[in-house]
Amino acid sequence: MRSESPENPVVPLSTLAGALGLSSLTGNPLITGIAYDSRQVQPGNLFVALPGISTDGHVFIPQAVQRGAVAIAGTQRLAGLAVPYLHVDDSRQALANLSAAFYDYPARRMTIIGITGTDGKTTTANLLYHILRHAGVQVGLVSTVNAIVGDQTLDTGFHVTTPEAPDVQRYLANMASAGLTHAILEVTSHGLASQRVAACDFDIGIVTNITHEHLDFHGSLAAYREAKLRLFTMLESTPHKAFLPPRAAVLNRDDSSYEYLAPIPQQVARLAYGLHLESQVRATQIDYRPDGMRFMVHFALPDRSEIDLPVTTPLVGAYNISNCLAALAAAVAVLGVDPSAAQQAIASFPGVPGRMQRVDVGQDFTAIVDFAHTPNALRSVLAAARQLVAPSGRVIAIFGSAGLRDREKRHLMAQVSAELADLTVLTAEDPRTESLEAILDEMASEMVRQGAIDGENFWRVPDRGESLRFAVRLARPDDILLACGKGHEQSMCFGEIEYPWDDRVALQAALSELLGLPGPAMPYLPTSSS
Repeated sequence: MRSESPENPVVPLSTLAGALGLSSLTGNPLITGIAYDSRQVQPGNLFVALPGISTDGHVFIPQAVQRGAVAIAGTQRLAGLAVPYLHVDDSRQALANLSAAFYDYPARRMTIIGITGTDGKTTTANLLYHILRHAGVQVGLVSTVNAIVGDQTLDTGFHVTTPEAPDVQRYLANMASAGLTHAILEVTSHGLASQRVAACDFDIGIVTNITHEHLDFHGSLAAYREAKLRLFTMLESTPHKAFLPPRAAVLNRDDSSYEYLAPIPQQVARLAYGLHLESQVRATQIDYRPDGMRFMVHFALPDRSEIDLPVTTPLVGAYNISNCLAALAAAVAVLGVDPSAAQQAIASFPGVPGRMQRVDVGQDFTAIVDFAHTPNALRSVLAAARQLVAPSGRVIAIFGSAGLRDREKRHLMAQVSAELADLTVLTAEDPRTESLEAILDEMASEMVRQGAIDGENFWRVPDRGESLRFAVRLARPDDILLACGKGHEQSMCFGEIEYPWDDRVALQAALSELLGLPGPAMPYLPTSSS
C-alpha cells in the first residue's frame, strides 16, 4: 500500500514492478526512493543501474546494496543478489517509468508543457510562466536555471541540462500536491535522448529552433534533430486526462526545423509562429529600441476571429521576437489566455538571469552578461548588439568554448565573432580535462582564417577574470561589451573540479576595479595569477 505523503512516498516494490509489466518478484520491500547514483543511495531505495559513457552502473550494485538499497533494476541478467532484482530492457526508460510510478504519476494530474530547442528555451519558458502567472493560472516551472514550485525556488544544478527522471518527477509531484494545474518543463536534447522526461505525459510541445549544438553527444545533426522530435511524438502517447487539456505542437515557421517537425501525429494540433506569412501567430511592424522592442502580433486561428495585439517588451534582439511569439502562441492560441493579460505580462517581464543582463557600476559603456554558448546564440546576441550600438561605438565579445564538447563549435563561434564583433577576447569556458591553450589555439586559428589579426582586433587571455579586466580596459564610451557563454551558471570546470564562478560577479569586479570603486573580489580560478 502506498503511503499518504505525495512528496515522500513509501511504495511497495510490487507496485513499481507492475508499472514495468513485471510480476515475478523474490520479495516485496517498501521503497523509500529511487536512486541512479550508488553514492546517493539511502536505506530503502531502489537502485537503477544506468549505462554510462565510461563506467557501467551495474559495477556499483554491491556498493548500492551496502548503502541500503533494498532492490535493484538493471539490464544485465544477474542472480544471487541479496535483494530483489528487476530485469529490464532499457534502464533509462525504466528509471523514468519507475520514478513516475513512485510519485503516483503527477503529470497525469496537470497540463504539461514541454519546451525544446537549441537556443531560447529558458527565455521562452520563463516568458510563458510569467504570462500564465499574470493570467491567474496556477503554474510551476522546471528550467535549466531553477525550478519554481509555488513560492519556492529550487536550484537545478551547476550546468545546463534537464534534471534526471527522479528529480523531474519529484518536482512534478510537489507541484501537483501544491494544487498547481500547469507545469512548464524546459527539455534539452540530452533529456530527451536519455529518457529523463519519458514519463512526463506532455500535452503541449514547443520548439524554439534547431541549430548546430551537442554533436559530440548525438553524433550528427540528424540524430540531434531526432532527439528533439521525440517531444512531439510523445504527445501522441500521452494517456487520456479527465480534464481534457489541449494537445498541440507549437512550431517555429521561420526555422529550418519546421519542415522536419511538421509531419507530427494527426491528432495533435499544429500551430506555427514567426515572421513567415503562413504563421498563424505572426509579428509585424517591429520597432527595435535601445530599451526594448515594440511590435504587432497578428493571430490568425481556425474557427476564431483574427486578433491584432500590440506588444511592448523590455527584451532586445530579433531572437527575442521569436521567443515572445512562441510564448504568446502557447498562452493565447492554445491555452486560451486573455490577449490583454498576455500583453501586460510581456510588457512587465523581468527577464531571465544571465540572459542579456546588464552590469552597471557607472561606467560610460554598456556591459552585458549573456549565456550565448552556441554559434547561433552568439550570432543572435552580437546581431542585437550591432542594432543597439551607437555609430561611434564598438561591439566587444568575450567568450570561450567548452572542453569535451562539440569541437566544431569552436570554429563556428570564432567565425561569427570575426564577422560581427569589432573586438574579440578568447578565454576559458569550462575546459574540463582538455588543454585550455589548445582550445584557444583552435579558435584563434579560425579568427586568423577569417582575416582577424592577433593582438590587434582579437586576443587570447586564458584566465576568464583577466579577460574581463582586459576587455573593460579596451572599452570606450558608447561601446557594448558582451561576456558570453556562462550566463547564470555558478561554476567553471577545470579538470574534474567545479570552481565557484559567476560572470555577473566577475564583470562587476572588473568594472569596479576599473573605476576604483568598492566591489566584489574577482572569483578565483586555477588560471588566476593570484
